[in-house]
Amino acid sequence: MQYLFKTRYEDDVRFLVKTGEKIRVGLVVLFLLAAPMMLQDYYLAELGLLLVYAIAGIGLMILTGFTGQVSFGHAAFLGIGAYSHSVLMTHGVPFSLSILITVLIAGLVGMLIGRSASKMHGFYLAIATLAFAILIETVFGEWKSLTGGHAGLAVPELKVFGVPLTKVWQQYYVDLVMAGIVIWGASNLLRAPTGRSFIAVRDSELSARSLGVNVEWVKIQAFGVSAAITALAGALLAHQLTYLAPDVFNVLESLKLLLMIVVGGLGSILGAVFGAIFVSVLPVAISFLKDVLPPSIGQKAGLEPLLFGTIIVLFIVFEPLGIYGRWLKLRFFFETFPYYRKASFVRQKSYLKTERMR
Repeated sequence: MQYLFKTRYEDDVRFLVKTGEKIRVGLVVLFLLAAPMMLQDYYLAELGLLLVYAIAGIGLMILTGFTGQVSFGHAAFLGIGAYSHSVLMTHGVPFSLSILITVLIAGLVGMLIGRSASKMHGFYLAIATLAFAILIETVFGEWKSLTGGHAGLAVPELKVFGVPLTKVWQQYYVDLVMAGIVIWGASNLLRAPTGRSFIAVRDSELSARSLGVNVEWVKIQAFGVSAAITALAGALLAHQLTYLAPDVFNVLESLKLLLMIVVGGLGSILGAVFGAIFVSVLPVAISFLKDVLPPSIGQKAGLEPLLFGTIIVLFIVFEPLGIYGRWLKLRFFFETFPYYRKASFVRQKSYLKTERMR
């Protein structure tokens, strides 16, 4: 086991503390940078899509994983980002400015929704966000003059500083840079007072309020930041899809985002990345499962959302910390071997129940 001795004030604010963490992160970064030289265009495009979903997962993780506000309609912000960015670029707005305006629009919309939802909890909040997603999907389909309606909207080609990026590897590097910025920014946010107030509200609203935290304002901020990050993912996703239609951002897409953070591990940036990997692999597994199952089952409509819901329930019951929790246990096993104890991660009851005093 590695022991850490802090000798400088900077040791308290370092991201990567242990040597093993530095090596793992360094290897991942090297692989991502060298991926265009090792992978074919199809796999490189899939890796870029994985990075986009990792950004969307971090957006939802800030709201649900770190602030405790469950959202069943986050695909709406993904759609707002995709459509806003595509419309702006169609009217000649440069890529960098279009991304900034898109993020601001989605952030403002998210704060408005957060203002309305700041008094809601649990089931009622989930229903409210679900209704918002259905409403936005309807707007995309009916506003034909702006979004093209159900006929769809073509996404302009990707241009950064006036340079067309038509190659797969060029778009991949744009996704990689954006993902790096979001991961770095979200990690710093959660160590700042704002991020700590998010976590305080998640753990106990009453305790946070007694410490002087403005709970309603914190929820509004969380909705705004979450919507802005998710809209950024939507803007990048638009270039992956090249053509937008309202049914792309439906309730099933919201369920996929929720599945991502629950399976990846709530309350962890790395969990959002793990969840993105899982969601990227899952469609391949489902298509394989459809070939194996009898046609009476495999070809039935609704098989995919049924599997999504089943996976969420299984993880909540048997592995609440998700893939990230399993990774922590595996890492702890190798760090403490041969002195690992099976009882190290036994679930314990929580006795802090201040929410009963509402």
